[in-house]
Amino acid sequence: MMKQPKVSIIVPVYNVEKYLTRCLDSLLNQTLKDIEIICINDGSKDNSLSILKNYSVLDNRIRLIDQKNQGQSVARNKGIEIAAGEYIGFVDSDDWVDLDFFEKLYTAAEKHTCEIAAAGIIRLHKLNKKFHLKFDKEIITEDINTKFELCDVPELSYVWNKIYKKEVLLQHQLKFEEGIFFEDVIITPKMLFYMGKMVTVPDTYYYYWRNPNSTVTNRSDKANSDSIYAHNKALEFIKNHNIDISTHEPITKRYKLFGVTILKIRQKGDKKTTSLFNIIKW
Repeated sequence: MMKQPKVSIIVPVYNVEKYLTRCLDSLLNQTLKDIEIICINDGSKDNSLSILKNYSVLDNRIRLIDQKNQGQSVARNKGIEIAAGEYIGFVDSDDWVDLDFFEKLYTAAEKHTCEIAAAGIIRLHKLNKKFHLKFDKEIITEDINTKFELCDVPELSYVWNKIYKKEVLLQHQLKFEEGIFFEDVIITPKMLFYMGKMVTVPDTYYYYWRNPNSTVTNRSDKANSDSIYAHNKALEFIKNHNIDISTHEPITKRYKLFGVTILKIRQKGDKKTTSLFNIIKW
């Protein structure tokens, strides 16, 4: 009988032939070897499926699911449904992780009997590199407000820089809302709220690639509508469950002329960003 994987990594794949090998190489070369990589090809029209098939022949830790295009939420939910690991992690197929990423998260979660382990995020776009989230030390907490502050939620409502105890995820029936974009924004606050103790893990990172062809970059009317819907739903959940985000909630002031925003000042803690016509920023 095959040994239970320590972590199941769920990777939805859709038209990412340009980036997919980079993602898969970072997963197959993890220092934590007891993993399974569940790749759900979501009806790709490019060469993504062929790449996945080639990789699955090379390494039997890859479980390949091929389905018609149904969206990232459906793919992720399918991955959760079939995952065999003690913990579940998510990686987007145009992103990648440090080679010790899952070993450090799993080790910290087990050491401190945590249901969530969270790592830092580095965002990249062409030649730009920016720390989106950085942890300097291990912090263990069960306090809900502290978990939201440490992970900077709802500002950074991402599922993929963390691992989650699978049995707890299933116990609370935490699934992604299907048929929408920005599904992370809705589920991340729920994961932090319903799951128990969390540990922050320093010195390993998730690399978030700002894909110029992604939904986030090229906003359709539906994407814009879904963004508003998801953020409103997340804030409603936070309010209804009395979660205090005041310590890390950004404050934005807009100055308009004839109904057009000409100056925007965004203050978050000690960091202030000013933009003129949403083009010139300093």
